[in-house]
Amino acid sequence: MLCHCGSQNKYARLDAKLEKKMIEVKKSSSGHSNFKSIDSVILRFPQFKDGLKNIKSVFEQYDEDSNGTIDREELKKCLEELQLHLKEEEIEDLFKSCDIDGSEGIQFNEFIVLLCLIYLLTTPSSSSMSKMGSPQLKATFDAIVEVFLFLDKNGDGRLNKKDMVKTLNESYPREKSPAHVTRTRFEEMDWDRNGKVSFREFLFALISWIGIDNDEEIAEME
Repeated sequence: MLCHCGSQNKYARLDAKLEKKMIEVKKSSSGHSNFKSIDSVILRFPQFKDGLKNIKSVFEQYDEDSNGTIDREELKKCLEELQLHLKEEEIEDLFKSCDIDGSEGIQFNEFIVLLCLIYLLTTPSSSSMSKMGSPQLKATFDAIVEVFLFLDKNGDGRLNKKDMVKTLNESYPREKSPAHVTRTRFEEMDWDRNGKVSFREFLFALISWIGIDNDEEIAEME
């Protein structure tokens, strides 16, 4: 179960960096998007899933005690061997921001988010990307960023309910906006209930929607 009750302060610094990054990417983009509707996003879910699941081998390699989570020391070793050179403070920010259930360990879905955030904020080398376990990983991360920018209609680096309503109205112009669908989807993303969705929150929701969490649960039962 996700913990929504913790202090928001542990997320503030990283989310501010991500917000700034999203604004920069939006401004530097040509304005062209491969996504024209919610349906076009959903159709890409299988590709996102394939691109992200390949990270599993990297996760298992650094989960040295095979307990299903990566602790701080395992994470430091992982980042070092991936040649991702981060300061101690940056690693701690990432760890706390991605350990959403407060278990003091990074689970697989949290590890995906962590690598994506590192990709966005540090611009890792091509050799580091290849060591992450998937040649199409960069393309997958870039496409996920593009989905966020497609939803971020006002370009402020965060999503709000107006963004979601506008996107759904554009997707289904002949239908009245399905308010309950908009509300449900937004609440699934807005974990801290502050009326805004950061890229980090969006990532966790997207991973859940494409079904990686479900696959993990099934694998554990087999």
